[in-house]
Amino acid sequence: MLRFVGSFFGAIFTLVTLGLLFVALSIGAVFYMYSRDLPSHESLAQYTPPTISRIYDGEGRMIDEFAEERRLFVPIEDVPDLVKYAFISAEDKNFYTHKGYDARGILAAAIEAVKSRGQNVRGASTITQQVMKNFLLGGERKAERKIKEIILATRLEETLSKDKILELYLNEIFLGQNSYGVAAAAQTYFNKSLSELAPHEAAMLASMPQAPGEYHPVRAKKRVTERRNYVLREMWQNGYIDEATYLREKDMPLKSVQNGDYPAFRTALPPRDYFTDEIRRQLSGSFGHEEFFGGGLAIKATVDPDLQEVAAKALRTGLERYDRAQGVWRGTGQKIGPEQLTSEADWRAALAGAKVPRDIEGWHPAVVLSLGEKSARIGIEGVDEDEDGHFIPAEDVTWARKRLQGGKLGPKAKVASDLLDVGDVVLVRAMTNDGDGSFKRWTLRQVPQVQGAFMAMDVFSGRVLAMQGGFSYQDSVFNRATQATRQPGSSFKPFVYAAALDSGFTPATIVVDAPIELNTPQGLWRPKNASNKFYGPTPLRTGIEQSRNLMTVRIAQEIGMETVAGYAERFGVYDRMQPFLSNALGSQETTLFKMVAAYSMFANGGERVEPTLVDRVQDRYGKTIYKHDPRKCEDCGAPALPAGEAPHISSTRDQVMDPITAYQLTSMMQGVVQRGTARGINLPVPVAGKTGTTNDAKDVWFIGYTSNIAAGCYIGYDNPRTLGGRASGGGLCGPVFESFMRSAIKKYGGGKFAVPPGGYFVKIDRFTGARLPDSATGDNVVSEYFREGEDPIFGIGAMVDGGFAMGANLPLFAQGEVETGGSTVTTATGKTRVIPKKADFGTLSSGGLY
Repeated sequence: MLRFVGSFFGAIFTLVTLGLLFVALSIGAVFYMYSRDLPSHESLAQYTPPTISRIYDGEGRMIDEFAEERRLFVPIEDVPDLVKYAFISAEDKNFYTHKGYDARGILAAAIEAVKSRGQNVRGASTITQQVMKNFLLGGERKAERKIKEIILATRLEETLSKDKILELYLNEIFLGQNSYGVAAAAQTYFNKSLSELAPHEAAMLASMPQAPGEYHPVRAKKRVTERRNYVLREMWQNGYIDEATYLREKDMPLKSVQNGDYPAFRTALPPRDYFTDEIRRQLSGSFGHEEFFGGGLAIKATVDPDLQEVAAKALRTGLERYDRAQGVWRGTGQKIGPEQLTSEADWRAALAGAKVPRDIEGWHPAVVLSLGEKSARIGIEGVDEDEDGHFIPAEDVTWARKRLQGGKLGPKAKVASDLLDVGDVVLVRAMTNDGDGSFKRWTLRQVPQVQGAFMAMDVFSGRVLAMQGGFSYQDSVFNRATQATRQPGSSFKPFVYAAALDSGFTPATIVVDAPIELNTPQGLWRPKNASNKFYGPTPLRTGIEQSRNLMTVRIAQEIGMETVAGYAERFGVYDRMQPFLSNALGSQETTLFKMVAAYSMFANGGERVEPTLVDRVQDRYGKTIYKHDPRKCEDCGAPALPAGEAPHISSTRDQVMDPITAYQLTSMMQGVVQRGTARGINLPVPVAGKTGTTNDAKDVWFIGYTSNIAAGCYIGYDNPRTLGGRASGGGLCGPVFESFMRSAIKKYGGGKFAVPPGGYFVKIDRFTGARLPDSATGDNVVSEYFREGEDPIFGIGAMVDGGFAMGANLPLFAQGEVETGGSTVTTATGKTRVIPKKADFGTLSSGGLY
């Protein structure tokens, strides 16, 4: 019997042993099978997670940031113990003792799943396993992935230290609200750094990995609070905080940025604008999308924040002045329903969701709450209600007419209800008294339909100081300074004159101002002057000062459009310019960005300069990977310089035009501002520039410069249409330029334009081109600069007609003459024509620009 019992138990033991051996061999086979072709875990030792790229101004202040995964990488030694312990308590309390996987945790999870009949299944993954899942395996919930996790986690524990594994985890983990890693999440939820977090805040962050998409601190406040308190209890039970701290912290209210308890981190930054978005557009093209949005780049921008504000204000003032002069009310086109106007809380919530621009200084979104006999009561975002309320009075609406259905304009408004309806979302601004700045009334505003752009840059370094690509970035992200291609009109003429000056012309050369007819495939082209007059033989200087189209066409014909095109391409105005004669009048499209850069080369003496929005780019390790200015400072390293001497900066940049030509052109364009088409501009330092107005005034321009800053403006509708018969570059863009330059000059100064060596001054009569004695004075006297060795011919002997004939009986207009009526002329084809007082010689849209 004993032998039988022994044999029986021996058989059982053998069977169990064989079974265990079989199970062990099976598990080993499974693990061996899945261990093949696994991704390499060794790459994690050199892993660099995607991090935020940030843009800084010249003073080191952060002005914008870009990221697809908002992450701030923090080395493990900089992560406070409190944060480490919170995550370890929440996710893996045996982290520092296990070898990559937690067998007890897996067993406990399996038992819980059996007891709940599959209703309560939890992963039981260690932090090491989660690192493997996040970095190498993906998130599918399968047994196969779990096996791979355990294998890779075991290998990783043999390769990296516990702290390095925890560093990977804390920087990679997704914690909701587009926040990756604990540092970014601390900013997102509390606007704090990691070292500033209280225990209950660290515990809340540690609650998020369980369900980051569901644990919202406002929408799921109860669930988040319960999970936070669970983490705090685990921290206490694991010995990381004492009982008193646990009891105090668990009773703390759940505060967050999302609940309005703290200001958002983004509010500390200025609103995103055209400047930083253009940096994004350019650098993501240069460095690649992935590197820009995830490379942790530190980008030093060239922007001057003060001048950027001035530029935005100047352009907005110019656009709004034109828009209000049209007298048409369009509003925002948005409305809030009556059911949302029953209480202040309701209308404020509805108004907060209205899609209107909020980046315009001094403007506020508002909603019309009620209409009175003459005024309209409004509720204003960000402005508290008072006993009397806020109103738009009748006197504020009399400038406008409402566009009715069908496109017709209604009568001029007399009371607020003529323009507004209850529930209308509007934009308003506080009007103040000029004397003491006290509040006067609320006034209606609207985003203009007309658009434009403004840009300013340093003429020597190419640093772009300010760029405004439209009225409001939040209303339209299209950057009209760099992306809108428009006809520059007469602002292109300086390139024609530059080519002429380098082709034997002088500022005293006489050019015939007379009618021209050209047969083109599109028909007969008759370019015109803006005044519809012909001025006969005229010095070159007067041609650019008064923006004479007929003279410009004759000059272009004389030197050849291929020469003009070569100059335009050399200056970067066009990549390839079509050599058509009408393009001498600026009919080929380009951008404001290119035009301002080209004018900078006139200002700096003809040296090539590349415009840039970025001074320097550093990678995540602080290594400089891009630097704009290639110039070298020869003696900046010296301990001291002799008194009165400045550091010498050497340059190897190309000379795109002769310095004397650059000065001659600058001198002539000073005349444009002093007595020409831009004579309304009045600044305390010398200024040169050129206006531009296209056919039918569809685009108006002014580009000008002082001795150190070039700036330009264009205004026009996005879908080109006329701005009206009285619109001009000097009238619309001139004030924008002047307003900006007043502030720029206060900060950066300005002086006389440098006279290059190799020339001499001669006084001439600016009306006749005749040479005058050195003692001559008067309005007709101007000093022109000529090259040494050049023996210019003065007066009518230096006349150029471009090969076009001039009618012998053409009435020529000299100083002091006025036009009184029609005239009979003989055209270049020999026909006799009567020219009325306001004749229009521009018949094709491709020419006749002025």
